[in-house]
Amino acid sequence: MKKTLILLACSLVFAGCSLDSAPAGDSVDVVVGYQSKTINTATAGTLLRARGYLERRLADITARTGTRYRVDWQDYDTGAPITAQMLAEKIDIGSMGDYPMLVNGVRTRDSEQARTAIVSVTGYHPAGALNMVVVAPDSHADTLADLAGARVSASVGSAGHGTLLRALAGTGAQVEVLNQQPQVGASSLESGQVQGLSQFVAWPGLLVYQDRARLLYDGAELNHPTLHGVVVRRGYARSHPEVLNAFLQAQLDATDFLNRKPLEAARIVAEGSGLPQEVVYLYNGPGGTSFDTTVKPALVKALKNDVPYLKSIGDFTGLDGFDIDRFIDDGPLRAAFAERKLDYNKAVAALDKPATTGGELWLQGSETTVGMADPDQLLQAVRAATARGDRIRAAYVHDAELGTRWFADKSAWVRDGGHHLAFDTVAGARRYAAAHPGSTVVDYQQALAAAA
Repeated sequence: MKKTLILLACSLVFAGCSLDSAPAGDSVDVVVGYQSKTINTATAGTLLRARGYLERRLADITARTGTRYRVDWQDYDTGAPITAQMLAEKIDIGSMGDYPMLVNGVRTRDSEQARTAIVSVTGYHPAGALNMVVVAPDSHADTLADLAGARVSASVGSAGHGTLLRALAGTGAQVEVLNQQPQVGASSLESGQVQGLSQFVAWPGLLVYQDRARLLYDGAELNHPTLHGVVVRRGYARSHPEVLNAFLQAQLDATDFLNRKPLEAARIVAEGSGLPQEVVYLYNGPGGTSFDTTVKPALVKALKNDVPYLKSIGDFTGLDGFDIDRFIDDGPLRAAFAERKLDYNKAVAALDKPATTGGELWLQGSETTVGMADPDQLLQAVRAATARGDRIRAAYVHDAELGTRWFADKSAWVRDGGHHLAFDTVAGARRYAAAHPGSTVVDYQQALAAAA
């Protein structure tokens, strides 16, 4: 049975809050659907829940008005079941990726009470690196075209599925898509039932980190923004605007915390999701996901460009005539910004670019990481740490072509003159080498050995 937190009209500190045994009818229910393992929704899910920001915001309302609130957190693997529960009016606020948000809007629009709106963004990547295709470590495939005729696991209608469709359209190759939940797809890849897996963050990074997969295709090659966001049932928002405001204020609290303390946030999300902290930090560390609540024009455009690919799946009717501009309502978020005396227009106009930083080293036992000026400095630091007997917890580097943040030891490397460049796929390294005569593709150990 789900535990619910009941907020009392007294002076509370979340960690010391007691539970009220009053019946549900004496309080306002707030049911939040989230995805603990989809860490780009952490500021509206795992991190938000762990830090207690929403409960504290609602407790402030209780103290002012006497109205009590019961928060029910419901964790799911993908956005589809959250949409189903919102359609049944059993979830009030949910977070999910770009394709699932579109499906959510289409499937709820004919119900007055279930109809939803996008009210904020949780995280985005300006080039699309949140979705990737991986293969088994011993796969002979080095490009997406090499999977022609193969079976690929994807959650149909998910952001990972959308990336697969877009990427395949550029190759002319066709694959058989098996509709599977991420964890089922991971098992299918290991057993050989499928030859590839196309999924959203954090599954590609997790499987590669665990040596259960190798990155084949980085969604950033599409150079198409990918995002996750928050949807709310409009009927619920009309009945309880104070709850939506509290949620958005709490999301801003969580976003600020993550951007100020990404390593600590990674620890909290790892504890709440069961993911390794090294994997969480891969995505929420410097130059990874952009955690920003504002609904930017470039992201709205990206949603509109998603529609043809979602329609091509065939299972999602009703997209014709679906008004995405009306589906988005950032008015409550603008109001939340105004309460904080923040400039929403300035924030919404800022769009991150793919990272170009040199890398980052995290030693075992250290509570901090060290930033590097360039990949060669990272290699030298790893080599020096190893010589001292230090254990490397993680080393991160950015793809020289796409800017994607990735694990240094899982990257393909190129030696070009006296310098080294990292690429998150073999195909990327080969593209660079082909365009730069005299450069050589090497593996991580070779790059380390050559680091002076």
